[in-house]
Amino acid sequence: MLTVIVFIVILGILVFVHELGHFVMARRNGIKAEEFGLGFPPRLVGIQFLQGEEKQKFSEIESLEVKRSDMKIGDEEIIQETITEKMHTVEKKVPVKRWRIIWGRDGDDEDEKQALHLIHKKKFEGGTIYSLNWLPIGGFVRIKGEDGDGKKDKDSFAAKSPWVRIKVLVAGVAMNFILAWVLLSITFMIGSYQDVTGEHNTEAKILIESIEKDSPAEKMGLKVGDMIVKNGDGFIFPSVEAVQEYINSNKGTEVNLVVQRGDEEMSFSGTPRVEVKEGQGALGISGLGEVIVKKYSFFPALWKGFLEIGNMFIAIGGIIKGLFYGQASGIEVMGPIKLAEFTGQIIPLGLVFVLRFIAIFSVNLAIINALPFPALDGGRILFILIEKIKGRPVSQKVEQAFHTVGMMMLLALMFFITVREIFALDAVTKMIFKIKGIL
Repeated sequence: MLTVIVFIVILGILVFVHELGHFVMARRNGIKAEEFGLGFPPRLVGIQFLQGEEKQKFSEIESLEVKRSDMKIGDEEIIQETITEKMHTVEKKVPVKRWRIIWGRDGDDEDEKQALHLIHKKKFEGGTIYSLNWLPIGGFVRIKGEDGDGKKDKDSFAAKSPWVRIKVLVAGVAMNFILAWVLLSITFMIGSYQDVTGEHNTEAKILIESIEKDSPAEKMGLKVGDMIVKNGDGFIFPSVEAVQEYINSNKGTEVNLVVQRGDEEMSFSGTPRVEVKEGQGALGISGLGEVIVKKYSFFPALWKGFLEIGNMFIAIGGIIKGLFYGQASGIEVMGPIKLAEFTGQIIPLGLVFVLRFIAIFSVNLAIINALPFPALDGGRILFILIEKIKGRPVSQKVEQAFHTVGMMMLLALMFFITVREIFALDAVTKMIFKIKGIL
């Protein structure tokens, strides 16, 4: 349950930050955001701020008559002034601001219907509806004219120049990159791992960086992020070479490793393989490194975080290049089930690992959204660029059809991946076979 909650919170943060980027950039460029919601509809409750003009009564004092009289008493001349005043009421139009609460769909009950009638009657301008919605995953923003309507309205997305529209679309992707940068910088300030393999650093810890699928290491319960401390006899490993020597000298014999996972020490047993394929380890730990925890001050941490984002770009660029050349990337596409499962593996490793996981997730979400595929931000930007090149917009029906087909393809792909991952779960598979009477 904790894993599910944490995964929903992480996904919610990433989507919310992305939509916040669209919202802020739209508002800064004079585009009306009709609704900005936390979570996905149906709406639970919302608040809307309104502005307009109302006639209000003011009391004013009016001078009706002024009488002056001169009097002379002795050598002094005294001037007396008598003012006759009257209090009366006047009406003036003044700017006013109002707010209203919206429960569920707007206009569902009598109070909301009366409020809407009053808004139209007084010609109040409705601001953004800030809503809390029932499905607690991410958020959304409804921007006026994003569907191509309202080209004559100055506050519509469709009425803005191509450059402004591109800025609004890019802002969501940019916010995901900024979030990743901030989180990575925080990890460097808290204390992040630095590779010192081969430097014979006495303070170094031995980190498991990668594990082969279906290997003895995976089956015995070892995970990426575990720190190998010692063997079952209490021998503390001083280096990566010492761990490798211990495993290779015990092929076919059960070994015991004590690892540190988060703040807890745990013991695991497994048998290294006697016959090993080229490029694989006997136990299946394909990546080991000697690391130390190093902390950075504010500005160096920001720079390190920025460089880390650059390294991610280089790595992703290498994967894309390999795909173009027909090379296997070795990267497995993860759906929500696998991501939630991976989140559960990350949580015990501590805050730094969780923050780095969110940062990587955020970068991946940004890159996916930037792809020139229909229904994604990159696809919408592509149509704006085509409009700029042609000198006139693409037919709204054609563009909408492309985005609809693109969304259906993405949903179908997500459904396929999710179903595949569900059937890959051991517990579910066993349950299905048991129902059929096979087990």
